[in-house]
Amino acid sequence: MLILGRKVGDSILIGDGIKVVVLACERGGVRLGIEAPNDVTILRGEIVNDVTAENSRAAASDNEGVQEWLKVIGGPRPDAPSKSEGGAPRRRPGE
Repeated sequence: MLILGRKVGDSILIGDGIKVVVLACERGGVRLGIEAPNDVTILRGEIVNDVTAENSRAAASDNEGVQEWLKVIGGPRPDAPSKSEGGAPRRRPGE
C-alpha cells in the first residue's frame, strides 16, 4: 500500500485517466474528488463489503428461511384436485 500525505487542493494521478483531488480535511474525515473515465467503476469499499457479506449469507442459508417466510405470507400452496375432475391434478391454462 502506498501512503501519501496530501493537503487540500493537492491531487494524485493513477494511470492515464484517474485523478484524485483532496477537497477538504475536516471533522475527522477527508473529502475526495475523483475524475475518471466513464468506463471506470468507482465504489465505496464499505458498500462492496456489505453486499459481498449479504450475498454470502444468502447463499449459505438453506431453504428454511424461505419456507418460514412463505408460511408467514400464506403462499404459495400446491393445487388441490377438484372434485369435478375426479381427483386428477388441475392444470393451468396453456399446459
